[in-house]
Amino acid sequence: MASPSHRRSLGRRRTALVSAAAVAAAGLGAIPFVMNANATPVELARQSLPAKDGWAASGSGTTGGSKADSAHVYTVSTRAQLAKVLGKGTDSTPKIIKVKGTIDANGGSSCADYAAGTGYSLAAYLKAYDPKTYGKKMPSGTQENAREAAEAKQKKNIVFKVPANTTIVGVPGTNAGIKGGSLQVQDVKNVIIRNLTFSATEDCFPQWDPTDGSSGEWNSNYDSVTLRGATNVWADHNTFTDAPNFDKSLKTYFGRKYQIHDGALDITNGSDLVTVERNVFTCHDKTMLIGSSDSDTKGKLRVTIHHNVWNGVVQRAPLARIGQIHLYNNLYDTGTLNGYQPKYSIDSRAKAQVVAEHNAWKLPSGAKVAKLLSGDGTGSIAGTGNLVNGKTTDIVAAYNSASSKKIKTTVNWKPTLTAGLQTSAKSLPTELLKTTGAGVLH
Repeated sequence: MASPSHRRSLGRRRTALVSAAAVAAAGLGAIPFVMNANATPVELARQSLPAKDGWAASGSGTTGGSKADSAHVYTVSTRAQLAKVLGKGTDSTPKIIKVKGTIDANGGSSCADYAAGTGYSLAAYLKAYDPKTYGKKMPSGTQENAREAAEAKQKKNIVFKVPANTTIVGVPGTNAGIKGGSLQVQDVKNVIIRNLTFSATEDCFPQWDPTDGSSGEWNSNYDSVTLRGATNVWADHNTFTDAPNFDKSLKTYFGRKYQIHDGALDITNGSDLVTVERNVFTCHDKTMLIGSSDSDTKGKLRVTIHHNVWNGVVQRAPLARIGQIHLYNNLYDTGTLNGYQPKYSIDSRAKAQVVAEHNAWKLPSGAKVAKLLSGDGTGSIAGTGNLVNGKTTDIVAAYNSASSKKIKTTVNWKPTLTAGLQTSAKSLPTELLKTTGAGVLH
């Protein structure tokens, strides 16, 4: 496949990325520093995605709000302030939003506050739609309408629509993050999200679906970050966690967990040209979905995922459909953490074309390599140099030897946007624990 162009205006200030090797040699780990041609550090909030750093570097690259004038640089520390500067998500004027401290997206409102005046109560909902009396059909009627009304009140508070040409970045040293919120990047281009902790993104009003699987499921809304029809997005040095309310504390109704968490970072509905880099995903179930369904947009869903840490995640790291996905230099720790017991790491299905190379897995005693992958028999995973407990391992062969739904081992493309690719994964278990997640950048 031909390498995408990387055109840059000669009038722009040229930047250079200090190589990971050079930084490591200075004793600073593999933290990216962006500098201009005169070796002057570029302010964190104005940094752009470096050249060839994954799919998001394609075409004109991803610059976010780096061109914002002084009138469009904001510092926010409350839900109201964040909502005001983002507006309706339609103003594409370049803007930089600096998040100082942790913003409570609920703004002090509780689930009871959202339910007030709607007529909804969980007790009444459970009584109305108990499968023993209501049957296996989707809820409808008074209590379902009340649930939807309560849900709408919460959604108004916690969902923030991100406009095109925007950088949202945590202010170093302030424990910057968004608690209980959901950033929605929908049908826009050129967005950067960095140095933030996303925690406790919770749906107060999950819906019961008795038709989901053989036993039904409680389904929630709100990913911490959701990309829908978004293009050229860079998510870098963030931390995603369910803390403080882990799934093990959730109650069970109708024999199924009352699930209040959805995805951590989902990339769906024809999103394209995305780089997910140096994040920490921890203590979460359905972590990253690429492609909303088997009929999502063909020719898109091109995503690079590199130098991330996955620790205590149950599944979808990622679940990939249709697109061309490159995973390199990631660390997967598959031990159980805070009750989150991993099922699998990577799922390739719906003809996804995944290249997974030079990643490292840490497996606890007795865990099986064959359980690291999943698939539907149509997806592909190519790539070499993957380590399991420090040993080079063909993870696809291990999976295929134990499964009737074989994962294909060839893909229809070759990655070319591979900045920072390390051809050995041996150092990842120690290196990435120091250089990933929120709070590392300065």
